[in-house]
Amino acid sequence: MSHSWLHRHTHRLTTFAARTYYRITVAGKDVPLQGPVLLVANHPNSLLDPALVAIAADRPVRWLARAGLFQQRSIGWLIRGSGAIPVYRRQDALEGGESVDLATRNRQMFSAARQAILEGSAIGIFPEGLSHSAPSLAPLKTGASRIALGAAREGAGAFPILPVGLTFQGGKERFRSRALLLVGRPVGWDDLAQEGEDGTEAVRELTRRIHQGLARVTVNLESWEDFPIVEGAEAIHDAEYGHRESTNPVRWLARMRRTAQVLEAARTEEGKRQQELSQDILRHTRVLDSLGLRPQDLHHVPRASVAARWVLKTVLFFGLAAPLAFIGSILFLPPYRLVGWAEPRFDLPPDKRATYKVLGGTAAFGGWILALAALVRELMGWQPAMILLIVLPVLGILTLTIRDRWDLAVADFRRILLLKGRRDLREKLLERQAALAIRLRELQRRVEKT
Repeated sequence: MSHSWLHRHTHRLTTFAARTYYRITVAGKDVPLQGPVLLVANHPNSLLDPALVAIAADRPVRWLARAGLFQQRSIGWLIRGSGAIPVYRRQDALEGGESVDLATRNRQMFSAARQAILEGSAIGIFPEGLSHSAPSLAPLKTGASRIALGAAREGAGAFPILPVGLTFQGGKERFRSRALLLVGRPVGWDDLAQEGEDGTEAVRELTRRIHQGLARVTVNLESWEDFPIVEGAEAIHDAEYGHRESTNPVRWLARMRRTAQVLEAARTEEGKRQQELSQDILRHTRVLDSLGLRPQDLHHVPRASVAARWVLKTVLFFGLAAPLAFIGSILFLPPYRLVGWAEPRFDLPPDKRATYKVLGGTAAFGGWILALAALVRELMGWQPAMILLIVLPVLGILTLTIRDRWDLAVADFRRILLLKGRRDLREKLLERQAALAIRLRELQRRVEKT
């Protein structure tokens, strides 16, 4: 199906906004660029999640979205422009003061979704049914299974159902934190494809398989307090026992899931001993964080020649780029400060903060660029103002890129100085880290035996 002009450009706008807010890594299986596909994802981050899944898919995606979003002044235009299909819930049953027949509306929704699949669209759905900040998957609704089975029965066959896991490092609310988008293996459902959406057992079984697929591409925890413990334990174990492929994001997530399962099982079996290990892991990783180090850094002291070449390249790069970043930082300081000032004053739940920071930032930076262009038009005329409208967004992107490079360079420089100058501290940290890795491996063996 050829997507509308508005759908294509809404896709570009939203994915650009998501890439600006997060540092994104896409890993796992490829999503077919043409033909029908059903993308099922976890939902930790409100309206940014559809844009993140669309980045992983590398194609426009039509989403099932709750009907109330279509009427909101701030985002309704965006929802409608994305080609979303409305889903009516009980609280959406009043529309314009008139009663809405939920059953009829949702039959229309299922029909529209099936038709889009038959036309070759990519359909996206969050089978948990809601955006949330819980540390693990919520129970899945059956809508994804019913759509898939209904479309298959109408002639689509067993088209791909792909789970997409969204995992955030450094906090999903934080600007320029890392987002891992992991596309899992297709859900196997050829044996169910002709059962139809009215087959209760088929719907239940396909929902179970979708849950299994999503569980393999997400980290599921008892509480968010466990995340730094699991992340620290994984990094320590990998630093001491890891291999060359340890930086692979798919393997990282698999190790995170395994570590979470081991620690949770040990919490049940070993109680106090596991708690002491968790606290020791936290203390070690916090010391490393305060020094700007990661567990693997303790094993890699740069040679003097390598450090000298790194310093020379960095100085040359920032000697050219720093003036540009300085100008951009000064020009865009007012809207940046405005968003930072405004965000804490709204009592937003964690799963909606990043979405509203993106919306607010888009309005603030867009308004600021227009205001500067209007000022230039008054002072210098239309031509300089139009040039400014083109130059300022490019300058903003370059400033963001250079500042990212600067942050990484400063962290690298601190590591070089510390690792070269404080050998005694490094040796103490290495000794402690090796002991923690041994305790983790022993814990894993004990859990596997039980």
